Amino acid sequence: MGADRQKPGSVRAGDVWLGNDLPLTVIAGPCQLEGAGHAIDIAGHLHEICSELGLGYVFKASFDKANRTSGQGARGPGLEAGLRQLQAVKDALGVPIVTDVHLPAQCAPVAEVADILQIPAFLCRQTDLLLAAAATGRAINVKKGQFLAPWDMGAVLDKLASAGARDRTLLTERGTSFGYNALVVDMRSLPIMAGLGAPVVMDATHAVQEPGGRGTASGGNRAFAPALARAAVSLGIAGVFLETHPDPDRAPSDGPNMLALGDMRAVLGDLAAFDALAKARPFRL
Repeated sequence: MGADRQKPGSVRAGDVWLGNDLPLTVIAGPCQLEGAGHAIDIAGHLHEICSELGLGYVFKASFDKANRTSGQGARGPGLEAGLRQLQAVKDALGVPIVTDVHLPAQCAPVAEVADILQIPAFLCRQTDLLLAAAATGRAINVKKGQFLAPWDMGAVLDKLASAGARDRTLLTERGTSFGYNALVVDMRSLPIMAGLGAPVVMDATHAVQEPGGRGTASGGNRAFAPALARAAVSLGIAGVFLETHPDPDRAPSDGPNMLALGDMRAVLGDLAAFDALAKARPFRL
């Protein structure tokens, strides 16, 4: 696809196009930033794998984890230092960047570096945040709230459409609250949200999270993340979101549900095969 030609139903991030009928894009990186060198190493490894497999790649990491279970949890380097680290990744590798925003005032400075502004699930209905993100002109990835039905994301899209961002919006599934300290994924949500006209992403690592499951921190079971990713990709989606770390058990946040970086080549190779079949034989409701 030409760099300046947008296919209906697709969203551009740097030189990567995301669409439910386009080759899969991988959105991946550590939960939170831990230094420019750390980020560049992870992004470089993932970019190499995705290039070999013919997959798009967007680097993801957060400068602030503002919704940690405990006030004592590590949050990351903060806005200014975090943006410098993200810019270092872009300068070194030329890959698109996505990072979370939590406040309307963060949107403009983040948009100077990030190609996609990500709205966390807990904040997906915050109108002022959505409109501030839309005003930047950047692509927007909205994670579906754990408390929302997939069709409720139509109202989120309407808010963004009112600010001219309808064609710049991705919708991400990341699980639905299931009792206490548990999430469950309804795979019907992916074609339902695709039916709203937006490219759809599956967040396979946050979907295996156990919110607050460790009392002062969230738990999770990373062993199930590849299974959820396979199931989602087999339906034909725009992207898969996977948090990864060289040593997840020593990561400052979300370690239990992050995949080991050393396992990503095998995981992404499988997803590329599932995606090729899904795109050759599209599923339609």
